[in-house]
Amino acid sequence: MGTRVAVVGLGRVGLPLALSFADRGLDVIGIDRDPQILAAVRAGRMPFRERGTQALLERVHASGRLTVADSVVAAADADDIVLTLGTPAHEHIEIDVGQIRSALDDLLPVLRPGHALLLRSTVAPGTTEWVAGYVEQRRGLRAGEDFFVAHVPERIAQNRFLEEIETLPCIVGASDERSAERAARLFSVFGCEIRRTTPVQAELAKIWTNILRYTQFSLPNLLMMECEQYGANVFEVIDLVNRDYPRGGIAAPGLTAGTCLRKDFAFSEERSPAPGMLLAVSRVHETVPRFLVDGLKRRLGGTLRDRKVAVLGLTFKRDCDDTRDSLSYKLIRLLERELAIVGRHDPYVPRESEPLDEVLRGAAAVVVATNHSVYDGIASRLEPGTLVADPWNCTGTGAVFARVGAPPAATAERVASSAATAAAGAGDGNTRDDA
Repeated sequence: MGTRVAVVGLGRVGLPLALSFADRGLDVIGIDRDPQILAAVRAGRMPFRERGTQALLERVHASGRLTVADSVVAAADADDIVLTLGTPAHEHIEIDVGQIRSALDDLLPVLRPGHALLLRSTVAPGTTEWVAGYVEQRRGLRAGEDFFVAHVPERIAQNRFLEEIETLPCIVGASDERSAERAARLFSVFGCEIRRTTPVQAELAKIWTNILRYTQFSLPNLLMMECEQYGANVFEVIDLVNRDYPRGGIAAPGLTAGTCLRKDFAFSEERSPAPGMLLAVSRVHETVPRFLVDGLKRRLGGTLRDRKVAVLGLTFKRDCDDTRDSLSYKLIRLLERELAIVGRHDPYVPRESEPLDEVLRGAAAVVVATNHSVYDGIASRLEPGTLVADPWNCTGTGAVFARVGAPPAATAERVASSAATAAAGAGDGNTRDDA
């Protein structure tokens, strides 16, 4: 293995990886087309939040082992080229390999024998072999002999990169021994266990890691909506399922989203032998914003028109600044379609946020859309009687819908009454809460 590695794509996967390579003594070429990202890295400033990486960037910046460029062609100066590019899904349940194809097209003229192309991006089954065939077809080089291709999927949770890059097993999927060896040697600098397999098994392992979590999180969300239907308390039901029972383990509800969980199921759905199953999982999560809006309406006299609703949290995950595919924006749009006056706050998205006190002032209802730690116990800052929708139970009210200051029994009675009335009214959304 040479001492130079190129990382193409300096987003939330690529930049921490590039910094980690450099911190372990490799000379790294970081490549991205976004001038703002390049300017931030050159200035020694992280363009996004990832725990511990600002200090890492400052250390690497001082070492001089990381250079950045805006052209993929610069990657040819390295021996190993790691692609950490976006792989979104088209609207018709189809993987979009456009960014990978574009990078390959730029690299084709400058690829030389001995180069290794290592896919770190999340890809659909068969993509690694497609990359090998694409280069063979257009350059005449032979995969496994003239150049090397492997899939090394990234399974690190946001805000845990620096610990998990060293502790999680590193999967290496390659069709030939030499490609597997190249990828394994590069990633062995992190001291983690290397698990070799075939490309398609590595691809399946990555997407099904996310599909598993997406499916697991859909069950408590479906249970939350069913509890509303029957006037039950989802948190108490979950406790009954889990407490002192060896086969429990159901998670808490919440707005489950994020660019990985929301798109990766499509990579399986594209060619699924059981089409529709994973789409149903997605529909459960996508229904939660509508469920919250309808629940507010039932408890606020059947209408949200001219009522102020404070939405707390715009990112898709607790204590991060990533808004990609967050369901908070769908929630806000639905509230606006009800003619509600929407205030929004998120400490990690200041450009779209209003001051917290201002957002809460005069709010008829507060929705905890993201369970940021700053919102833990937020109920103490609300006026008595304020309606709170909190699927995360950040407020500690012990109910998805609760009135601040109301005793738990009264809250349960109101939920039951609301659900019964809604059922009697055939779910027309215009029923009035008894409170």
